[in-house]
Amino acid sequence: MTASSNSFPIPFAPQSTQDTDLLQQIGFLPGVKELLSLRQVHALEHATVRVMEEMATIPLAAERVESITGLSTEQGFYLYGATDVAELRRAVPEALRRLVGGDWDIAVHPRCGTNLSVSMLLTLGLGSGLGWFLPKDPLGQALGFGVGAIAASSLAPDLGSLTQRHITTAIPFNLTVDTITAERDSWGRTTHFVRVHWVDVERVG
Repeated sequence: MTASSNSFPIPFAPQSTQDTDLLQQIGFLPGVKELLSLRQVHALEHATVRVMEEMATIPLAAERVESITGLSTEQGFYLYGATDVAELRRAVPEALRRLVGGDWDIAVHPRCGTNLSVSMLLTLGLGSGLGWFLPKDPLGQALGFGVGAIAASSLAPDLGSLTQRHITTAIPFNLTVDTITAERDSWGRTTHFVRVHWVDVERVG
């Protein structure tokens, strides 16, 4: 599998020891390791869902996978929805293998909440900004927010993907999968939890 950094306009060339090196430099700060782990888990969550989407070869299965939602923590990630545990156990190691092997695009998912957050911020920012240059009456302000919303809807997918790629996810070079278990959350919903642990990567040479 070849690296896919050219799919994005901003250079992206992650190194296997980057988070280990960063942890050695600033690991004394509270929460640094948890944040680094969370970004890597987030990427693995996205990649797992994308692999499951590829595995869904019939419409009914594809519809089921599209209904799955996820939640990442520094210790692993939850998948909510009609998840087939056998399918999940095949998808997780495959997703990790592909990510570490250079298939970095699967760390980004179009249904991630990051995209929604980016869209909302863009709409608010562009709408408010345009409002400064338009009449202050209700019609002028409504026009500003309308134009801002249209512009945001056009820009959000690409900016959301860039935000995922460079901020909210990281290639999981340091993660090893421990267990995949079925659980129930505090609302009684069935969920599957993929537990991981952190392993430092040694620099070669």
